[in-house]
Amino acid sequence: MVEALVTAAAVTVGAGAACAMAAARVVKQYERGVVFRLGKLRPAVRGPGFTMVVPFVDRLAKVNMQIVTMPVPAQDGITRDNVTVRVDAVIYFRVIDPAEAIVQVEDYRFAVSQMAQTSLRSIIGKSDLDDLLSNREKLNQGLELMIDSPAVGWGVQIDRVEIKDVSLPETMKRSMARQAEADRERRARVINADAELQASKKLAEAAHEMAEEPAALQLRLLQTVVAVAAEKNSTLVLPFPVELLRFLERSTPRQGAEERDADGRAEGSEGA
Repeated sequence: MVEALVTAAAVTVGAGAACAMAAARVVKQYERGVVFRLGKLRPAVRGPGFTMVVPFVDRLAKVNMQIVTMPVPAQDGITRDNVTVRVDAVIYFRVIDPAEAIVQVEDYRFAVSQMAQTSLRSIIGKSDLDDLLSNREKLNQGLELMIDSPAVGWGVQIDRVEIKDVSLPETMKRSMARQAEADRERRARVINADAELQASKKLAEAAHEMAEEPAALQLRLLQTVVAVAAEKNSTLVLPFPVELLRFLERSTPRQGAEERDADGRAEGSEGA
C-alpha cells in the first residue's frame, strides 16, 4: 500500500514537472511572444523574461524586434531617358506590432524583400540618369514611402532605404567621360579668355599712365633689365629709348619727301 502511494506520488510529481517544463518559456530582451490558444490569437503580448503557457493548448511564437538590415538584390531597368542601369539598395526595418507581423502576412521578411525589389524597379523607370547619380536622397525618400505604405499593415516600420550603387554600361561610361572632359575644356577656355580680357584692360590702364609720365616707362625698362640679369643667362639686353623710335618714325617721311623734292629739282634743272 505504501509502495503504491509512493509510486503514485512520484508519477504525479513527474507529470507535474513535465507539464511545468512544457509550459515554461523564456522570451529574450529583443523578442516579444505572441500566444495562440487553440489557434486563436490572445490579445496579450508576452514581454521579455520567463513566461508560462498552457501545455498542448497554447503555442508561443517569438518575434524579433531588432532592426533588420536587408540587402535588396540588384535590379536591371531602363531610366526615363532610356539608359539601361543596374541598381542595388539596402533597407532597414523593424517590427512594431508583433501580432500583426504574425497574423497579417505569412513571412514579413520575404514580403518586405519583394516589395523593395518591385519599388526599386519602379523608381528606376520614373527617374532620369542624373537623378540616380546625384539626387539619391530624394529617391531614397520616395522609395521609403513606396515600401512603407503596405508595410504598415504588416506591423512593420521602414526606418531607412539607401541606394547603394548604380552600374552603367561601358559605352555610357565612356560617353560621360568625354562629356566631362569637354565641359572642363570649355571652362578652361572661358577662364583663359576672361584672364586675357582682364589683362588687356590692366595693360591699357598701364599704357595710359605711362603716356602721361614718360619717366615711368624708363623705370619699367630698368626693372625688366634687372629681372633678365637675375636669371644668369647669356642674353644681352640693350635698352633702346622709345622716344628715339618715335622721333625716327616722325622724321622718316619728311626726309623722304625732301629727297624726292631734291631729285625733282635736279631733273628740272637738267632738262632746262
